[in-house]
Amino acid sequence: MLQVRDAVSGGRAIVDALIANGVDTVFGLPGAQTYPLFDALALSAGHIRTYSARHEQASGYMAFGYARSTGRPGVFSVVPGPGVLNAGAALITALGCCAPVLLITGNIPSTFEGRGRGHLHEIPDQLGLLLRMTKWSARIERVEDAPALVGEAFRQMLTGRPGPVALEMAWDSMAETAIVDPLGATALPEPAEPDMAAVTAAVRLLASARRPMIMTGSGAQHAADEVRALAALLDAPVTALRGGRGIVAESEPLGLSSAVAHRLYRDTDVVLGIGTRLELPTMRWAGMMTYHERLPGGRKLVRIDIDPEEMVRLKADAPVVADAKVGAWALIAAIGNLSPQMAKRDGATIRAEIAAAKAAVEAEIIKVQPEVDYLRAIRSALPDDGFFLTELCQAGFASYFAWEARQPRTYVSEGYQGTLGYGFPTALGVKVANPDRKVVAVCGDGGFMFGVQELATAVQEGIAVVAVVFDNGAYGNVRRDQRVRFEGRFIASELRNPDFQKLAEAFGVEAHSVASPSELAAVLPMAFAAEGPVLIHVAVPPDGEASPWPFIHPAP
Repeated sequence: MLQVRDAVSGGRAIVDALIANGVDTVFGLPGAQTYPLFDALALSAGHIRTYSARHEQASGYMAFGYARSTGRPGVFSVVPGPGVLNAGAALITALGCCAPVLLITGNIPSTFEGRGRGHLHEIPDQLGLLLRMTKWSARIERVEDAPALVGEAFRQMLTGRPGPVALEMAWDSMAETAIVDPLGATALPEPAEPDMAAVTAAVRLLASARRPMIMTGSGAQHAADEVRALAALLDAPVTALRGGRGIVAESEPLGLSSAVAHRLYRDTDVVLGIGTRLELPTMRWAGMMTYHERLPGGRKLVRIDIDPEEMVRLKADAPVVADAKVGAWALIAAIGNLSPQMAKRDGATIRAEIAAAKAAVEAEIIKVQPEVDYLRAIRSALPDDGFFLTELCQAGFASYFAWEARQPRTYVSEGYQGTLGYGFPTALGVKVANPDRKVVAVCGDGGFMFGVQELATAVQEGIAVVAVVFDNGAYGNVRRDQRVRFEGRFIASELRNPDFQKLAEAFGVEAHSVASPSELAAVLPMAFAAEGPVLIHVAVPPDGEASPWPFIHPAP
């Protein structure tokens, strides 16, 4: 007997396609143009949990945190126009961090498009704007087109270099109904094998190296086993600035903080970059104001990157266009064939050099106080698989070199966008994606106030994140620069803050106030054991923090 299918709305067709592609979580803030979508989410509550927020930007950051901590798509929905613009910071953060995030939004009624009549939430060429903020964006014109375009969004988001994508659908079209043919889950192609001539050239260069060094980025987070194996074969230390942290823990013999890597870099003759833009040697260590087409200093560069455009942006002596996992395995296999030709490197001597460099750097970074002691108090209390979110504050910046990430994806950074205020709302998404793991967001007073309203979200949705808010009464970096570089002419950098403990309690959040690393260490176990969100206010004297920048932008 022929089964008769019911007509569904555009919103329902989108939700059904999300479910078909394995989505079980959506973040969002509904509005008139997306009512059909959110109604479909309500009807599908048994398959998808929808988390609300108090600001569109937070919805985007929550999806970003979900994606950044798992590698799986983070999905969110906000209204068009101002809603999309409010979420723009989260989209470009996802773009900078290669995080698979899907935005679903509406648009003005189709009969009003292009007429400039000023319909609710109208902005000129919203799709054109989205195309410039994402890896790929498209418009769903008809209800029947929804399954295919949602599927294409997943393909674009997850193949090649991951990144954010967006779909828009006009207000009236999303409410229309039609018979829709479901397509099931989107089939993703297997990563292509790298060109073997390129692999051979890369291995020959690595085989001849005296002191190779491996640098990893976000693109290598899923290839930790392969990176470790390569490091052992090459006797090569491994380092990262942000995105590649935790692939090799810095407590391991071949794991380096960026500060230790800088000390050893002077003797490095070949760099192997895996899934990274190589910001350390091309911008941090060589001056951010100078553009480099090749690795500075005459060192040889081998790159594994899935994005062929990366080989144009920074030319490699041996480029291998491949997924990090696939490319690294190809190198490992080829090294086995070339082992008799490998340069003779004394692994014990190399490890002794690394240990000596770590000790020398430790004697220097311990002076970055009180940030380092606060970070170590948090590290002692946070389980190895717990998540640490940096935020843009003095402790967050110090974490670039003074925090030990012990597992992949557990150091969740803002990437090169440097988006102030991303930390706390992103932490909410991280916790939603990883409910059985501890999550701590280290925030400055300025950045935390960008998303303070999401304390209400944490309480309402039962998201047990620990926020450590450092309160120095200023945008600390700006104030330091104004004092040091502009003769103390302070402008728009000093902050009059609320009583953070009382503010948190007003939201129904457990709160504490501390003034030393030892006091923080005493409170953290209780905070991590709590069933709901916790805020810990850390009082820091104005100008009472050492500058972390000599270790982030060290002198050549």
